[in-house]
Amino acid sequence: MSNILILMLTNRQLFLHNLAQTSDSPLALEITKAEGVYLYDSSGKRYMDLISGISVSNTGHRHPAVVKAIKDQLDSYLHLMVYGEYIQSPQVKLAGVLAALLPEKLNNCYFVNSGSEAVEGALKLAKRFTGRRKIVAFNHAYHGSTHGALSVIGDESYQIPFGPLLPGIEHIAFNSTEALNVITTKTACVIVEPVQGEAGIMVGTPEFLTNLRNRCNETGTLLIFDEIQTGMGRTGRMFAFEKYHVIPDILLLAKGLGGGMPLGAFISSHAIMQTLTFNPVLGHITTFGGHPVSCAAALANIEVIINENLIESVDAKSKLIVHLLKKNKAINHIRSAGLMIALQLDNYAHVKRVIDQCIENGIILDWFLFNDSSIRIAPPLTITEEQIKEACKVILDSLGT
Repeated sequence: MSNILILMLTNRQLFLHNLAQTSDSPLALEITKAEGVYLYDSSGKRYMDLISGISVSNTGHRHPAVVKAIKDQLDSYLHLMVYGEYIQSPQVKLAGVLAALLPEKLNNCYFVNSGSEAVEGALKLAKRFTGRRKIVAFNHAYHGSTHGALSVIGDESYQIPFGPLLPGIEHIAFNSTEALNVITTKTACVIVEPVQGEAGIMVGTPEFLTNLRNRCNETGTLLIFDEIQTGMGRTGRMFAFEKYHVIPDILLLAKGLGGGMPLGAFISSHAIMQTLTFNPVLGHITTFGGHPVSCAAALANIEVIINENLIESVDAKSKLIVHLLKKNKAINHIRSAGLMIALQLDNYAHVKRVIDQCIENGIILDWFLFNDSSIRIAPPLTITEEQIKEACKVILDSLGT
């Protein structure tokens, strides 16, 4: 296509013609600006973002402290060398901050570009450390779309078209202690979301997660907590595992970690992580993982979460949303884990109508990958009570009854 023709096409035309699509009906909102809890389209219309780019913008869009950190890092350097070869200040400082926030056994970070990459690295690490090949995952879990991550998600309709996937994986029922007997001394790892996000906010029970931890201890199996959606304050703790007093062997972070920049991490002990350094050397490598600009943004992002006491207000904001919406007869029930909230309706058709009407009225909502009869609410942690009341009024009007 010639440069002249490209100039003649609108952004919408280029989006539809030249950008690979993930569905046959994308939202196709042309956003030209984002700030705080708001997005603005090419016509100047304002939308309140109640999904935070799917649990990414926990500190809001373009928080001034995050933007400043990005600009400051741009003045120093961008990419220098593949991960792990040079000492880069943003990387090592971020690793130190995370280690200080986490239990002692989670003291060694490997930074990657995304949640899916964090999953891939963790699965490799578990196999390498244990010498085992079997993996246990859960029905209705979501861990990403790359080949290994796809292998451990809990929905065959997403897996079958891309098979064969990784062998040796068994999926079991979430929150079922009886199902944990499939974990044996041949199991390398169990990967679990403490709150299943794409299942529609299915919260792990303390009893189940404690029993899971104990079973892994008994069999020498590594326990991986996927906190890609739940991490960085979203559930009312910096990390959801803190609510359960269950510490994983490997922790996965992404989404809300980078303050809007692409960044993920798998975190374990120094002893476990060292097994990636030999037999073979460079057992896991990445070119752009832990990019200095993303790490600088993440450092500022964490400081904002802590200094602005965002976590302390999560439970109150969650309760306000539930209180304002719970009496609507169109909602069968509401599930929540902090500012991860699901409104259960009767069917997808109703969900779609509500989402479409809310977007038309300036409120962005979404559904869940493995639960299309529920509406997702996951606003930035910075949302105010007044903004919550405004958003809930629009949602109630859209629900009717």
